[in-house]
Amino acid sequence: MMSETTLPRSVRLPENDAPLVAQTDEEAAEKLAGFIRSHRRLLVLTGAGVSTDSGIPDYRDHDGAWKRRQPVQHQEFMARPDIRRRYWGRSLIGWPVMRNARPNPAHWHLAALERRGHTVALVTQNVDGLHQQAGSEQVVDLHGRADQVICMSCDYRCDRHQVHERSGELNPDYTGFTASTAPDGDADLEVDFSQFQVVDCPRCQGILKPDVVFFGDNVPRPRVAGALEQLRASDGLLVIGSSLMVYSGFRFCRYAQEWHKPIATLNIGRTRADALDTLKLNARIAPTLEATLAQL
Repeated sequence: MMSETTLPRSVRLPENDAPLVAQTDEEAAEKLAGFIRSHRRLLVLTGAGVSTDSGIPDYRDHDGAWKRRQPVQHQEFMARPDIRRRYWGRSLIGWPVMRNARPNPAHWHLAALERRGHTVALVTQNVDGLHQQAGSEQVVDLHGRADQVICMSCDYRCDRHQVHERSGELNPDYTGFTASTAPDGDADLEVDFSQFQVVDCPRCQGILKPDVVFFGDNVPRPRVAGALEQLRASDGLLVIGSSLMVYSGFRFCRYAQEWHKPIATLNIGRTRADALDTLKLNARIAPTLEATLAQL
C-alpha cells in the first residue's frame, strides 16, 4: 500500500499558491445540483469535515496541513505498552465526546440524497458511525468503527463501552482529568501514564484495540475492493469534507480518473484532488447540501 504522502506519477498536486475561490452556499448548490442531475448515481466519499459540526475535531487545516501532532501509529501501539497506556488513558477523556456525538444536518442531508436514489453508496473515512445514525444505509466504514473493540490475537470483539467502563474502574485516578478534545476519541492530555492499567482481552489476555485502521496500517483489501466496485457502478464521485491527504481516500479519485468518472469535491480549503476535479466547490457543507436538495 502506498504511504499517505506518495502520489502516482501521473498525478500532480496543485501549487500551494494557486488561487482558491470561495463560493456562496447558493452558488455551490446550483453547481452541485447540476452535477448530480448529469451524474445521477454517485459514489459519495466523506471525511472529517462532515462531522466537525457534531463536535468531533478534524486533523487538518484548510491547506491540508496537520493542526496537531499526528495520531497514534499502528506499529507503535502494537509494540509499545507505554503507547497503549497513553492511548487508553487519553481515551477516558476523549472517547465520551465521540460516543455522545449526534448527526448534524450534513449527515441528514446525505441520508436524504440516498433515499432519493442519487447515490449508489457512501464511503466514509470517519469512524464515528454518524452516517448510520442519520439513516444512511449503504455505508462503507473505510477505516472501521471506533465504537467496537477487537482482540489482535483472537476473534474476541466487544462494544467500546465495556472497555471504557472497565478502564475507569481500574484507573479511578485518571477519570477526573479534563482536557481539550482531539480527533477520533483522543484528548490533549499530557500526564504520567506509567501507572495506568490497560484492559486486556478477557479471553486470551491479548492486546485490545479499537476496530479502526490506525495510521501506518492498511485498510482491509476486501473492504477496499467492495468500495471500488461501487465506484465502478457509479456515474461519478462526490467527495465531501475531506482534504484527501491520506491515500486510503485519495485512491478513489485516482481510480475515478482512470475509469473516466467525473469528480466533484465539496470542502472548505484545498484537497489533494484539486488537479483532478471536474467540479471544485469551496463552500460550507451543510448549507450547500440543504440548498442542493431543494433544487433536485
